[in-house]
Amino acid sequence: MDNSNTRPYSVAIGASEAFNELLKQVKSQIPKEFRSYSGNVKFVPSRHGDQVYFPSPCREQDVIAAIKALEACAAAAIGDLRHGEKPRSIKVDLDKAACFLMSAYLATIDGKRKGETPKGLIPDTDYNQAQSIQYRRLSANLYETREEGRYYHIHGSLDATTQLRMINLPPFNPQLTDYNKCIDTIEAAVKKFTVAELEEMNTKHGQAGVEALKWEDFLKTPHGKSVSALPPFTVEAINVHQAMMPETPPHTPTETNFQSSLWPKGPIREGRQYALRGIKVIEMCRVIAGPTIGRSLAAHGAQVLKVTGPKLPDVPFFQVDVNTGKHTTHLDLRSPTDLKIFKNLLAEADVLIDGYRPGALAKFGCDPASLAKLAQQRGNRGFVYVAEDCFGGTGVPGAEWAGRRGWQQIADCVTGVAWAQGKFMGLNEPSVPPMPMSDYGTGALGCVAAMAGLYQRETKGGSWMCRTSLCQYDIFLLKLGLLPRQEQERLRKVFAGPFFKLRHYDSVDKVSGEALKAMQRAYPHLFGPELMLKTKSEGFNSKEIRWPKEAIEVDWLFIKHERASRPNGYDEPRWGDWPRDLILDDGDTATADQQQNQQQQAMTSAPQRRSRIATVNTVTATA
Repeated sequence: MDNSNTRPYSVAIGASEAFNELLKQVKSQIPKEFRSYSGNVKFVPSRHGDQVYFPSPCREQDVIAAIKALEACAAAAIGDLRHGEKPRSIKVDLDKAACFLMSAYLATIDGKRKGETPKGLIPDTDYNQAQSIQYRRLSANLYETREEGRYYHIHGSLDATTQLRMINLPPFNPQLTDYNKCIDTIEAAVKKFTVAELEEMNTKHGQAGVEALKWEDFLKTPHGKSVSALPPFTVEAINVHQAMMPETPPHTPTETNFQSSLWPKGPIREGRQYALRGIKVIEMCRVIAGPTIGRSLAAHGAQVLKVTGPKLPDVPFFQVDVNTGKHTTHLDLRSPTDLKIFKNLLAEADVLIDGYRPGALAKFGCDPASLAKLAQQRGNRGFVYVAEDCFGGTGVPGAEWAGRRGWQQIADCVTGVAWAQGKFMGLNEPSVPPMPMSDYGTGALGCVAAMAGLYQRETKGGSWMCRTSLCQYDIFLLKLGLLPRQEQERLRKVFAGPFFKLRHYDSVDKVSGEALKAMQRAYPHLFGPELMLKTKSEGFNSKEIRWPKEAIEVDWLFIKHERASRPNGYDEPRWGDWPRDLILDDGDTATADQQQNQQQQAMTSAPQRRSRIATVNTVTATA
């Protein structure tokens, strides 16, 4: 069976195709042990059907299910390395994978979703009012330029002042509060400039911004040519000569002790385990893509410590989702005292996640060469450095945009995703797609890359550098081709109404909001308790937090968060035996004591529990 034009579209089949293509593209970047589990993967649709849920022409659900399948293969291989070989079947729940792509829009605090939370419920990290003031928020948006038919996505990032002044608008305009009037005002300002002029100003002022290109035009650019030749992520040994250190000797587990010297020590238990229990991760990221790497590693048992500056802005509500499973702390690395604390934390870490513009953290010793030197100083226990950025191509000849700032909408516009979305909506203009799908997809790629780096560190020694980017995710997505014409027509009928009245200038908040309302009407089961977890968060004033369940299951392994989300900067900057929270199924009515007993029993039992989701029409991946 295939996804031919005469059959209803099957995400399970599409995911299997995407998985096989992903395995081909990253073959040289992952251990063969990851690939050996590919035949164990099953893509499982729910009893509600096997279908596309998002109003997008791109194969987003296929791709995220494929990446999650590879993540599960990585967990299985690491589980074998650490805890001994076992028969491990792998299931990817397609509905949960879809929920992962819009996790920030499903997460709730005290029953409130994004855009519904009253002031004071979440600490305000929008220090520059780039999110809370609509006029300033719309300085990050897509507008037409002076050249008819050419569109440019300006981006004020997390401080709109420079961007607005760049196009000769005041940084604040208290009288301008209406959504449409804000758009009219800003687009009129952008229309005074050509694309070339906007590019020149962007460079001068260090702003994020790009022309919205079509896929075929992106591939003609020097950067497009270079980055499109890369796999979705890269994993390579750090140049030991550059770092001036001997390579860490490899460690091979014995038949009786599967914990070699680089894995954290601890008692070997029977039953299910976390693949990354005890691995220490420092996360230096904001917003969604980078923090999703840490969030995903935490679901495999890693200790993830998110480090942000006390005055560094971030999107407040996103923290409810992406900080799940972590501890968070504030450190100002410009302060000698805080930098010393950070260095002490770093000396014990296994993984560093860098979500900033390439090279921005080098002055704090957070570059690959410095980490490799530090590995030598601490007894040759290597580091895994994981970099996530917008454009990709760091160190690649011809990748001229590698050092530019950027966010999801920037990548979606420059690669051609926005033009594909606009055409799907019946427009002769680009439109930003709904939901932070590229953000979450890139984060999932970064998680797999990190797990590959950890496996290589264990089996080959040394320190490892892993890189992925929003553009690399989008390139993989677009290379697969768009959904078949009949499936796009079906989606147009399902989402007929306000969503298809949107234009290029409508913000990602507006686009995602209209998509979300339509999805709630068409696919209400995606928003029900069956797919959610819940717990109370001490960091958010003991309010109840809800978030989507993990999409993958691997026999003999736990893949589930142990800690509630918390705001940035909540915890002390230290490692240690962090307490665990009681995580419940959202629809579970058991008492806390009953749940605690269930959790303790699960820690010592074999994986006998099976998903309640119907297993009819599962598709087994073939590699």
